[in-house]
Amino acid sequence: QVHLAESGGTLVQIGGSLRLSCVASESSFNPSTISWFRQTPGNRREFVAGMRRIDEVPSYRGSVKGRFTISRENADNTLYLQMNNLRPEYTAMYYCAASFSDLLWDSSTYTYWGHGTQVTVSS
Repeated sequence: QVHLAESGGTLVQIGGSLRLSCVASESSFNPSTISWFRQTPGNRREFVAGMRRIDEVPSYRGSVKGRFTISRENADNTLYLQMNNLRPEYTAMYYCAASFSDLLWDSSTYTYWGHGTQVTVSS
């Protein structure tokens, strides 16, 4: 069973930057789709950014375009989310997820999830 482990979340001031990391427990793990989701209390988990292995073209939700960058380092089996110019509304638990589906935005298609890393942006 492959496990995903996120790190990098912390308390940061408005306008600050963070880089989240997600490491897969097995180096041979090669999913079709890898993404970042986020969730706030009482709300559904929502897509933040992701990419498909077939083309590695990143996709972002509109509110984070130009602020967030998703990338992967295959040598380290690590997925990153660079978050710049952070705002309080980005406060959430951030999860990385992986699937063997080509669907990016639908969280129900993802089989593998990390436990999340908390990002808190203070004003």
